[in-house]
Amino acid sequence: MSFLTHLECSRTGQQYDPRQLHNLSADGAPLLARYDLERVAGSLKKSDLQQRPPHMWRYHEVLPVGSPEEIVSLGEGYTPLHRAERLGAWAGCSHLYIKDESLNPTGSFKARGMATAVSAARARGARRLAVPSAGNAGGALAAYAAAAGLEAFVFMPRDVPLAFQVECRACGAQVELIEGLISDCGRVVAQRKEAEGWFEVSTLKEPYRVEGKKTMGYELAEQLGWELPEAVIYPTGGGTGLIGMWKAFAEMEQLGWIGARRPRMFSVQAAGCAPIVRAFEQGEERAVPWEKAHTVAAGLRVPGAVGDFLMLRAIRQSGGAAVAVSDEEIMDACRHFARCTGILPAPEGGAALAGLLALKERGLVGAGERIALFNTGSGYKYLEAFSLP
Repeated sequence: MSFLTHLECSRTGQQYDPRQLHNLSADGAPLLARYDLERVAGSLKKSDLQQRPPHMWRYHEVLPVGSPEEIVSLGEGYTPLHRAERLGAWAGCSHLYIKDESLNPTGSFKARGMATAVSAARARGARRLAVPSAGNAGGALAAYAAAAGLEAFVFMPRDVPLAFQVECRACGAQVELIEGLISDCGRVVAQRKEAEGWFEVSTLKEPYRVEGKKTMGYELAEQLGWELPEAVIYPTGGGTGLIGMWKAFAEMEQLGWIGARRPRMFSVQAAGCAPIVRAFEQGEERAVPWEKAHTVAAGLRVPGAVGDFLMLRAIRQSGGAAVAVSDEEIMDACRHFARCTGILPAPEGGAALAGLLALKERGLVGAGERIALFNTGSGYKYLEAFSLP
């Protein structure tokens, strides 16, 4: 079912056995799954996908689960790609598409990553999973752990929106609220995981969440007739989705499904927490952690990301850029988003729209280009943000 061959350190290239549980490499870098793409190309044609069910496991040859019995799924993936004509007219973009991840089972793109992470972890013997989360990742872990019959331990900042706390507890996860940011929650997990017997499924600190996220790139290509857009605009916290899509584009080229042309990858962050934007503008390869991070978009409040160098590499190699937008711009964009599309976006989706406006004003995207903008979650989990004046 899977053509997974090995795991590879994203910094050194050192290989690891994919049959074992792993977190970071010995060098402290994310591990990336590698596949025998030559064999995949010989056994799977892109036209074969037309006969497969509309969920992300339609790409199972390039996912890290060895048999159907090992999959823990709630029907995630294959979310709609909308041609947003009214929103595009408002934004001055004639070919704007919205990839709406709010329709995933747990209301965000995090369902993709947790489906693969939980499936792979259970198949490799893990029974207790832990994660620091700003909201959606915790809810997704709680849901997939419940479906898999595993224990889940979720650590969230105390000020996380109430909906996320309710979601996690309702699904049976043990939730601890921590003073501070997601980085503080991460320190708690790191300090206690060995004694508590937890397998950590933090962003890019295990190899398989990024594999679920990369399916957004496969779907984008398939839904556009195997011709990628000129620009991808993506709200970026930990950056797994951006990194995953960039990985997917490379895999699809090796499979012969697409050519060498890539979209320009644009990272959007909140002005109150923009470490990737700062590193991009300063020409740095790594991002210095952001002090006193704050933003209404909880998923963007990530002061430091272990995959920062992978994000920056993808942005630069694609000819893209990174841009920051204010909370006021984010919420104003959310309202325009909803009024023009009927989709109530998460603040992160509003940030992507605000980022599009900023990029267009700077001349970094053109009015006639095909642009894919990602709404990564549902605004229904952020009702407090929409109640603000």
